[in-house]
Amino acid sequence: MHESGMIRSLVHKMNEISRANGGGAIALVKIRIGALANISATHFREHFEIETVGTIAEGATLEVEEHQDPSDPHAAEIVLESVEVELK
Repeated sequence: MHESGMIRSLVHKMNEISRANGGGAIALVKIRIGALANISATHFREHFEIETVGTIAEGATLEVEEHQDPSDPHAAEIVLESVEVELK
């Protein structure tokens, strides 16, 4: 499933960010979904919850912003806006 692979890729990026910042668990993830990304915030959340079980992002707060402008240069993308890492 495309969504699962995409979320696993995001988890991989979050692992890298965590290691670069002391190795703590992920507390907060902010995502921006473009107007042409072909996934709703609800659907993204469902996949995020499933794919983060057993990872450093399990239980992280997920904030999703859905953009509505199809002419935005990132309209077809899901962008990892920021990640907050807990201190160890």
